[in-house]
Amino acid sequence: MRLTVIGCGYLGAVHAAAMAHLGHDVLGIDTDPHRASTLARGEAPFYEPGLPELLAPGAADHRLRFTAEPTTEDLALADVHFIAVGTPQSAHGGGADLSQVFSAVDLLLEHLPEGGSPLVVGKSTVPVGTAREVARRLAGRAHVVWNPEFLREGLAVKDTLHPDRIVYGLPDDPDQARAACQSLDTVYAELLAEGIPRITMDYATAELVKTAANSFLATKISFINAMSAMCEAAGADVTVLAQALGHDQRIGHRFLQAGVGFGGGCLPKDIRALRASAVSMGVDALADLLAQVDAINQAQREHIVELAVQHAQGGPEGVKGMEGMEGMAVTILGAAFKPNSDDRRDSPALDVADRLAQLGATVTICDPKALDGVAQSHPGLLPQVDVEEALKGAELVLLLTEWQQFVELDPARAAELVARPIIIDGRNALDPQAWRAAGWSYTGMGR
Repeated sequence: MRLTVIGCGYLGAVHAAAMAHLGHDVLGIDTDPHRASTLARGEAPFYEPGLPELLAPGAADHRLRFTAEPTTEDLALADVHFIAVGTPQSAHGGGADLSQVFSAVDLLLEHLPEGGSPLVVGKSTVPVGTAREVARRLAGRAHVVWNPEFLREGLAVKDTLHPDRIVYGLPDDPDQARAACQSLDTVYAELLAEGIPRITMDYATAELVKTAANSFLATKISFINAMSAMCEAAGADVTVLAQALGHDQRIGHRFLQAGVGFGGGCLPKDIRALRASAVSMGVDALADLLAQVDAINQAQREHIVELAVQHAQGGPEGVKGMEGMEGMAVTILGAAFKPNSDDRRDSPALDVADRLAQLGATVTICDPKALDGVAQSHPGLLPQVDVEEALKGAELVLLLTEWQQFVELDPARAAELVARPIIIDGRNALDPQAWRAAGWSYTGMGR
């Protein structure tokens, strides 16, 4: 089929490349000419494992193209248009900024003829009511389906080509719903042939699926982080507690890793957007729950800073003010919000690094993929890609993004490089016994 993907950021670029890999003729459209030209050369503008291997073949055989200036012919001849633009948190509150979504709709309105019946598929994460408004604006020119994505950064290619479910939010009209469903089934024929569940529903339910999923995961993370505070107060170990909880099949092990908390471009904005929707609809219980989830997550970052100050003050008795960091050489291992990604959006590691720098510390930040532009965006930090160079002379080390190369560090070798062997494991990713045996003062979260 002939497809367009409007918006070629993280979601759109991966989706476009994956659809071309499935055999479709795909045109990616983005307002950023540099990003479009980079993708057109078969190069990924960000780090995502497996994406370059999809982009290069598609660009080589011209099945996958990208442009910043689509023509009427490009848009009018396509069978399906995917909207994959960003919906960041609004500058005026917790709700989603839908300006890019409706700019994409305006682009389609400008070029799609009246009386046509192509399919417009929304993949962007949006609040309830958006799909219905998109369908209203495109009435007489296209059918609309909302088809939320469930990508995990670092595993986005796998999640697109082998998702655990495919969700269709369909129009109320039975004939339109049937036609739209058949068109999207053709796009995803290879995936559906694998037996991947396809779940059909109304617009509102489809719009809620993504934000509900992310909010549930965020709640699980904040719960175990709240329990880590309880474990610290009680002298218990949250990692052992989480292991015991995870054996309950109703709970499971995933997302029970206590630490500095979640970040990135999805979970924080999605819980805030869902909370804003709940407030507007008078669903106070959900709004209150999500506010607490957000607050617990943000408090983890402050707790890490307090632990760092505590070490600077020379004892575990508790923080006496926020003094003691002036001139202290601190090394932060991690800049991305999670490993296997170069995404620094709302990164807990960068947030903590900035706070320590503001307290007077000399902060070196190390990451294998996420340092491009850090010197400009965070001028108070010293970026260093080589981990041994980053450790030299450090008086305090914080592990805040659990890249494998950090987790696998030899604690004895690391101890030779630092000025003082003190480490705060903000992800509970290290072996405390091994690090203490190598002479380190080790502090984890809730341990």
